[in-house]
Amino acid sequence: MEAPYLNTPPPPEELGAMTRGNIEAALAGESQASQKYLAFAAVAREEGYPNVARLFEAVAYAESTHARNHLSVLGQIGTTAQNLKAAWGGETFEIDEMYPAYAAVAKLQGNDSAQLTIRFALKAEMDHQDIYDSTLRGVEGKKDFDESVVYVCPVCGHTVIGKRPGYCSQCYTDGSYFREF
Repeated sequence: MEAPYLNTPPPPEELGAMTRGNIEAALAGESQASQKYLAFAAVAREEGYPNVARLFEAVAYAESTHARNHLSVLGQIGTTAQNLKAAWGGETFEIDEMYPAYAAVAKLQGNDSAQLTIRFALKAEMDHQDIYDSTLRGVEGKKDFDESVVYVCPVCGHTVIGKRPGYCSQCYTDGSYFREF
C-alpha cells in the first residue's frame, strides 16, 4: 500500500464473492487470535512472566489491527450512529437467536460449564443492548455519552454504568473486582 494509508485502515471496496468470504473468515480468525492472546497474556502475568505477557499483548494488538483493517475493507465501519445501530443489532442477534440456541444444545448435552458461560454472555449482551440503545438516542440528539464510569465484571461481563456495584447481580463476584472504564 502507498503512504496515504498510513495511520488509517484501508478503505472499503467492492469485493468478489470469494474475496469477501476470505476477508470475513480472516476477520473472525484475527479477532479470535487477539482475544486468545490477551487471555494468554493474563496467564503469563499471573505466573510471573511479565515480559511474555507483554509479548502476547503486543501481538494481540497486531491481530486486532488486522481485524480492524478487514472490517474497513468490508465496509463495516460507519459513523458513530451507524456503529451503535450495528452493535445493537449484533447484541439483538445474540440475545434472540444465537445464545438461546447454544443454551438449548448445551443443556441437551449436559454441558454445565457451557450453559454457565452462555448464561453469563446472554445477560451481559442484554446490558450492552440497553446501553447502546440509550447511547444512540444521545448521539442522534448530538450528545456524547455522559462522563459516567463504566464497570465490567471480570467473571461474567455484566456491565454497569455509573456507580460500582457492591457485587455482581449475575454471578455474585465482589464489586471490588469490576474493571473500570
